[in-house]
Order: sequence, then C-alpha cells, then structure tokens
Amino acid sequence: MPDFTWLPANQAAREDVEAVFATGAAHKCRCQALKVPGWIWRDTTQEQRDAALLEQTACGTAGPTSGLIGYVDGQAAGWVAVEPRENYPRLWTRKQAWMRMDPELEGVWSVTCFVVRKGRRQSGLTYELAAATVEYGEQVGARVLEGYPIEPPPGKTVIWDEASVGLVQVFLAAGYEVVASPTLRRRVVRRRLGNHT
Repeated sequence: MPDFTWLPANQAAREDVEAVFATGAAHKCRCQALKVPGWIWRDTTQEQRDAALLEQTACGTAGPTSGLIGYVDGQAAGWVAVEPRENYPRLWTRKQAWMRMDPELEGVWSVTCFVVRKGRRQSGLTYELAAATVEYGEQVGARVLEGYPIEPPPGKTVIWDEASVGLVQVFLAAGYEVVASPTLRRRVVRRRLGNHT
C-alpha cells in the first residue's frame, strides 16, 4: 500500500503546492471560487488568483494557512482546502439559505475543495484527505468541520471538476454526518470535534 502523509500547506514547499495545482481547473481557479466576492472569472485575473493562493497557503511561514497537502510515498499528490468558515465570503453572499446555515455557530471550519494531481486520481486519495481534515481540525482547535459535497442521484455520475467540492461518501467515511439536503444534489455535512457538543 502507498504511504500517505500530509502537511499544512504553510509547512509544505511552494513547489509541492504548485505541483498539485498544475493541471485541470485547479490551475485556473487556484481555490479562489468561494473567496472572490464577485464572479471569479469576470472579476479576477489569473495573476491575481495565482498570487492569492500563494499568500493564503503561506508556504515557509508560521501560518495560518488555507489547506493541506497530501503526499503519496513522499510525492505531493493532493490538496484539501480547510480553514475558518469566515474566510469564505461567498458562503455568506449567495442567495441559497444552505450557504448561511447556522451563522451564529462558532468555531466552524469549512472544507471546500479537493484537488488530486493527475495520475493519482481514482486512487482513494480524497478519502485520505478528508480524514486528514479531522486530524488537522483537532490540532487547530476547530469545533466543527463543515463541507458542501455533491451526491448525484442514483445511477448518475459527476465529472471530476464538479466533484472538487467532494462527494458525500468521502465525508461520511471520515465521520461527517449529513445535516441538510438543500438541493437535489447538494448536501451540507458536519463533523463535531473533540468534546464539543
């Protein structure tokens, strides 16, 4: 079995972050979709998104950071975005009520995006990354982890980039629970951490 490890992105090398984000839609979005107040493709340039990711990951510093880098046999292979929910302004500016669930709930960290490097996809890496969010959440003192995955209807599938928010079964395997089903395909999942109730 391959050896999986992970690091907060600020403890990872910049080159490792770049290796994970080098292909697919992640190369363009740079995990900014829920951070840009407006419409990402209209209101930002590629250079701005590139710079924002570098600033947010804060590689080589004491942090804070915006996600985790997963390694398979020592090679950077995946990313999961996890940080305080208030760092995602678009979660609070969208019209859908599920994007504003329990706004008074404190200590919520959002898990918003998974990226798996080309060549490592369909290997179960998102399951490892989801489990890492729980371990990391405990380390940083998060009270609740919250995700917004897709659950396709029976017999339907999702394309890779659509699944960047994660699939329900990935979160369930990491001990999250579905707390809302706001649309046919979208779910809100949560995992309470530590002794918090």
